[in-house]
Amino acid sequence: MRAKTVHAAVDGLAGPRKRARDHPSPSSPPSSLKTKLAKLGIHRDFDLVLHLPLRYEDETRLTPIAEAHEGAPVQVEGTVIDSQIAYRPRRQLICRIEDASGLLHLRFLNFYGSQAKALAPGARVRAFGEARPGFFGAEMIHPRYRLVRAGMPLPEALTPIYPTTAGLPQATLRRRIAEALAQCELDETLPADIPERFGMPAFRDAVDALHRPRPGEDARALTERSHPAWQRMKLEELLAQQLSMRLHYRERKRKIAPALSRAGALTTGLLERLPFRLTRAQRRVWVEIERDLGQTHPMHRLLQGDVGSGKTVVAALSALRAVENGLQAAVMAPTEILAEQHFRKFSEWLAPLGVQLTWLSGSQKKKERAAAAADIASGATRVAVGTHALFQEGIVFQSLGLAIVDEQHRFGVEQRLALRAKGLCIQGSGAGGADVEPHQLMMSATPIPRTLSMSYYADLDVSLIDELPPGRLPVTTKLIAAERRDEVLLRVREACRAGRQAYWVCPLIEDNGVAAEAPAGNARAPGRRPGRRQAEALQLQTVLDTHARLAAEFPELRVGLAHGRLPGADKAAVMADFAAGKIQLLVATTVIEVGVDVPNASLMIIEHAERFGLAQLHQLRGRVGRGVADSVCILLYQKPLGERARARLKVVYESSDGFDIARQDLLMRGPGEYLGVRQSGAPLLRFADIERDVGLLEAARELAPQLLQQHPEHARRHLARWMAGKSELMNV
Repeated sequence: MRAKTVHAAVDGLAGPRKRARDHPSPSSPPSSLKTKLAKLGIHRDFDLVLHLPLRYEDETRLTPIAEAHEGAPVQVEGTVIDSQIAYRPRRQLICRIEDASGLLHLRFLNFYGSQAKALAPGARVRAFGEARPGFFGAEMIHPRYRLVRAGMPLPEALTPIYPTTAGLPQATLRRRIAEALAQCELDETLPADIPERFGMPAFRDAVDALHRPRPGEDARALTERSHPAWQRMKLEELLAQQLSMRLHYRERKRKIAPALSRAGALTTGLLERLPFRLTRAQRRVWVEIERDLGQTHPMHRLLQGDVGSGKTVVAALSALRAVENGLQAAVMAPTEILAEQHFRKFSEWLAPLGVQLTWLSGSQKKKERAAAAADIASGATRVAVGTHALFQEGIVFQSLGLAIVDEQHRFGVEQRLALRAKGLCIQGSGAGGADVEPHQLMMSATPIPRTLSMSYYADLDVSLIDELPPGRLPVTTKLIAAERRDEVLLRVREACRAGRQAYWVCPLIEDNGVAAEAPAGNARAPGRRPGRRQAEALQLQTVLDTHARLAAEFPELRVGLAHGRLPGADKAAVMADFAAGKIQLLVATTVIEVGVDVPNASLMIIEHAERFGLAQLHQLRGRVGRGVADSVCILLYQKPLGERARARLKVVYESSDGFDIARQDLLMRGPGEYLGVRQSGAPLLRFADIERDVGLLEAARELAPQLLQQHPEHARRHLARWMAGKSELMNV
């Protein structure tokens, strides 16, 4: 997978030629070319070797014009018998060519004057494209072509089509890649027995087969990436990732952290004051975390569990362990609503035990932030709770022993790297004056599929809460088309009259994948998505309009409003009123996706549910079903449904298993959303697919420790080849 957006561009070979001095060697590309290559993740010569084709075109044979049929691109050769520039319905160049079997029109909507001259009657031309029926007969629109002389040989290899970006022609990429293949070292980095064991070609042969496949190669296997050469490249990539993760894990074990081994009265006091008993799963993961906290190297543990499984109380116990050992704990969440929910819960549990807590967020007034920062720096604050403001410049902890990051996948790579590089440590207090790092506990209510855990999270220790607290009732999910809105309104009225509360969630309009159209009343050009600012404005207008309509529909109810643009104090007041039962119906955006716990809320309506991702729908549904009443989540959708939207709704309707939903989500969207790296432009796996190539992933997991132990020099060379400049991002 590539960072940012790339596309396959097929450029005509018969354009204006550049002089030789415009094409320097791979080691010194001109700055403009260097910038374009960088957009593709190409920064060094060897990156060109690893820039593998998306697909291939067969220019090794000629097809008679009469046999060029619609639906399959082919190469034909003929003589130009007529060439003219037409001006209706628009300016275009139309050439007629013929061979012994028939006639074909070549139509160019964009062309140079030099092309029109070159394609004069009598010229011999080879054209590659798909023939389609036209007004005057069969035609190719904008084919790739070249002028040929009699007897000119055909290419001996399939033509690769590479991922590219605007202004970077295929011909330029092919030339640069050919130069890199001639200059770069393509020797083996793996012991000889590994490719032999899996029946794979040598690295050099695999690279050559992918960049220059010979006639007769299985083009379908090459395009579908099932060819042995592709299997070799996938194993190489997965093995590099696993080696990187193993080394990172090993490096962490060498670092120093405070041993939080002393359990005291605070932990006992919290367990005695809780109005519930920990489940077996909670007790099991607490034992795992306790063991890690007692070690002298930093804990990096991921605590995952489905919505409502009870991760927060385990986090509170972990924070108390730091306090009992004379250190501080920090709890960071990605949104103010979630951070405020944690602050309320932690205050409810820890304040009666005499633990001082401090709230910190970006929306606080300057005076409040300064006071909070002073308490944190002095050590008066034992547990600090807030948003990413906790780790920004100017916030200094006196003695941070534990950092807890909730919904960690929502923080981008840069933010998590900043957290790691911030130096939140007890400086110089370790053996020999070494810095002592805090322990880290990361939490996620989005279950991590097994293959994702095996790959991108392989450097973490993982704890799983795999059962819900007793008494949690299943949520009934209903799919209702928008034209039955009156039935939904009646259901809301009945629920609120019975003393229950309800959520009405408005759609997120985004420009990167899920949203397909603007809501009614916000028309724009078909097929175009809004920019970020326009998307935020559309979403805000949607929730405001919905709130106004529902407030008019239910004059007997108090209808609240919550969205991301509300000032922090106003948002907190609305959520407090909803939690207290003063608001019966809450109209909101996805700000309530996580962290909202109102047991009396038993009904949720998700409007335009087809626009939401699977994980979002599951998280939102988890806001109900927290009390004693039967709960319902209504997915209100707009017809007609697209294929992908229908598939998402089907999964949520049929399953309440967070792990099954997460696996389906991974198949549909890829791993970027789980890792928080797509928005940062960080590279993911380019060739391997962790679901389809699970066998190769398991093989790489098995090989990595063997390689590090038995062949460390091979491991070093392999990492240098594949992970140059990327290891930190891949290890986050």
